[in-house]
Amino acid sequence: MDRRYRIVVAKPGLDGHDRGAKVIARALRDSGFEVIYTGLHQTPEQVVRTAMQEDADAVGLSLLSGAHLTLVPRVVEGLRAEGLADVIVVVGGIIPERDVDALKSAGVSAVFTPGAHLRQIASWLEEALDARERASAGLPGPAATEAAEATEVAEAIEATEATDRKVTGGSS
Repeated sequence: MDRRYRIVVAKPGLDGHDRGAKVIARALRDSGFEVIYTGLHQTPEQVVRTAMQEDADAVGLSLLSGAHLTLVPRVVEGLRAEGLADVIVVVGGIIPERDVDALKSAGVSAVFTPGAHLRQIASWLEEALDARERASAGLPGPAATEAAEATEVAEAIEATEATDRKVTGGSS
């Protein structure tokens, strides 16, 4: 890790189940990230405000309610409107495979669903943030390679999860 990154973990919307978000927050903290957990029932505007106030490097959104196609784009758009387009946005939770491309088109860097390994999530985030830092500093070479590797890791995780869902009949 090039430096200690600040990650906002948020639960947007009315979803009241936050165990997964707390597990992710702890795993990221244990991996060396500084984690700010917003708690339940955050509006997209509150998530954006927290990311601004905390000078976040990334925002992790945990959704189980099915409102991801409404709430996530509002967070991404809010970050862009505030000049925070460089903040990496990742999503986790119950996200149907058919919605992953729409979330990525909206500006999400990676989607992690149940079954994603905590170490893989932390490694992906570290690699993506290190690559962003190097690219913004104008350092040649490794940034593009690391960004490509981080994307490959996320795609491999998504493929494994899709296979697991098919094998288990959709349950984790």
